[in-house]
Amino acid sequence: MVNKVLFSSKNMSWETPDDLFIELNKKFKFDLDACASVENHKLEKYFTEMDDALTQKWDGNVFMNPPYGRSINKFIEKAYKEHLRDPNRFIVMLIPSRTDTTYWHEFIQNKSIVKFLKGRLKFELNGKAMDAAPFPSAIVVYGF
Repeated sequence: MVNKVLFSSKNMSWETPDDLFIELNKKFKFDLDACASVENHKLEKYFTEMDDALTQKWDGNVFMNPPYGRSINKFIEKAYKEHLRDPNRFIVMLIPSRTDTTYWHEFIQNKSIVKFLKGRLKFELNGKAMDAAPFPSAIVVYGF
């Protein structure tokens, strides 16, 4: 049975699976986890909801697993604008593969490298794997 919480936007703190993050970090050597919490951050430097990543300047190579609720488009737009501000670094996003959305066409398609993940990702909560997500996921990379 699919975890009904995955369908809601009540919990914004779905953790990126460690094995996926480690693989990405080896390749991109991240400096900032742009959307994290005290409990789930993957790097020493990170922004929490209280820090409001949308109003911060992002420096270095950035990893972002944004909130998947209604504001996801704002985070993707911010990532794209940060890429334009400094295209000589990597900004990597783990997001739902929602290719039918306006933000996908405005800020991702033909502007980034996209890797579609096979199967459904099992996010973590408090370090423990949850049921498979009810949506496909993609890794989006600016800076190639």
